[in-house]
This record gives sequence, structure tokens and C-alpha cells, in this order.
Amino acid sequence: MIRFDDVVKRFGDHTVLDDLSFTVDRGEKVTLIGPSGSGKTTILRLLMTLETVTDGVIWVNGRPLSHQYRGDRLVPAKEKHLREVRKSIGMVFQQFNLFPNMNVLQNITEAPIHVLGQSRDEAVARARTLLEMVGLSDRETAHPTQLSGGQQQRVAIARCLAMSPSVMLLDEVTSALDPELVDGVLSVLRDIASSTDITMLIVTHEMRFAREVSDRVMMFDAGRIAEAGPPQQIFEDPAHERTREFLKAVL
Repeated sequence: MIRFDDVVKRFGDHTVLDDLSFTVDRGEKVTLIGPSGSGKTTILRLLMTLETVTDGVIWVNGRPLSHQYRGDRLVPAKEKHLREVRKSIGMVFQQFNLFPNMNVLQNITEAPIHVLGQSRDEAVARARTLLEMVGLSDRETAHPTQLSGGQQQRVAIARCLAMSPSVMLLDEVTSALDPELVDGVLSVLRDIASSTDITMLIVTHEMRFAREVSDRVMMFDAGRIAEAGPPQQIFEDPAHERTREFLKAVL
């Protein structure tokens, strides 16, 4: 579902991702761990086309994301191509990013109506199903300022799912929450991970959550994969000294 081929990302003279290659299978749940600045969030931002690659090619569902074909050559993608491919990708951010002038129902239905072309009735019915799933059926007319951080993040998750993404990106979705609100959001995400075939790429410092939901964990350091494997192996018997140091610091 996702393939990075020799991807390089630089900001000025600083190399954030260094010749990075990896794949994520359809339906696989993969968590990226590692210290701040190791390139994890940059990977998600590249997939959302919020950043452009410096070198290499990113593929999603067998199609080039960062590039498009011109004849038999791959050239950097134009905005129209990016918009089309990223329709299948949804992202939940640290800071919720809800529209403050819209109520909960409007936040969830806006993109399905205007991007996917759904009828309002279809979008509203789907939104109400998703609000029930995240435990917020009674808040559809509330505005973001009337919700707790945990409730806002659950709305953001519902908004992401309303686009029926093939790939769901989660970027430190609990880092802005008060500790007592974290479990409610993680519970929703556990249910999604266990009950759907959505491919999930997760950046988190919640190591227990990573262990519970992941099929595979990738440890990043300085823009490279230090090691990767099943959660049990990474958390109980890491092979790389850098992984051992990181886990000792965060567990």
C-alpha cells in the first residue's frame, strides 16, 4: 500500500530523511518510534503532500504519489495529481485542526460533500454513524470551543474516517491532551485498528498503545531505520543499541 524508494528529504543543508526505503502492506498497522527529530513526522507530511521529496519516489496503492508519469518517465507531480492520489489518505494531527466556525457535524461532512461529491443526506448519515462510534452522538451541534481536547480529537478521527481512506496517518494524536483524556482517544483508535482493514501508519510516544495495535514497529534514528520487527521483539529484545537506549528513556 505504501512504498518509499530511496527517499531523501532535506531542509536546507539539514538531511531529515536519508535514502529511506520501506514498504507497508495493505491493512498493516505500523508504528514509527524514535527520538524527536528522527524524521517520523516528516514521513507522514510527505504522504499527505504537505512536504515534497528532495529525491526518491513515494508510491501509494501502486501509484506514484510524489511523481507522475510523462510518457515512460517519472517527473515531479503536479497539484492535480497530488489531490487525486491523496484522496485515499487521511491524517489525524496533534492539534485537531477542526474548523472553529463549524459545528461537529459540519466539520465531518464538509470534505465528503465538496471533495468526494457525496449528497448532504449521505454525508450526514455517515457522520452520525461515525459520531456514535467515537462516543459523541450527542455533540453534533457543538462547536470545537465547546468540546474538551479529547472530544475534539475524537471528532478529528471521525472526520478522517468520513473520507473512507485506504491509509490513515496518526501523528502524535494524544500529545496535546491532558493525561486523563488520552485513554478515551486511544480506545477509539484500538477499535479502528482491530475492526477495519485500513492501513495505518502511526507516530506515537505511547509505547503501550504501539505494542497493542502494531503489526510492526520501526525504530528511527537520524532519518534512517535503525531496526524494525514485530512489537514483541522490538520491545522485549531489541537488537540495536540505539533502540535499547531510546526505550530505556521512554518506558
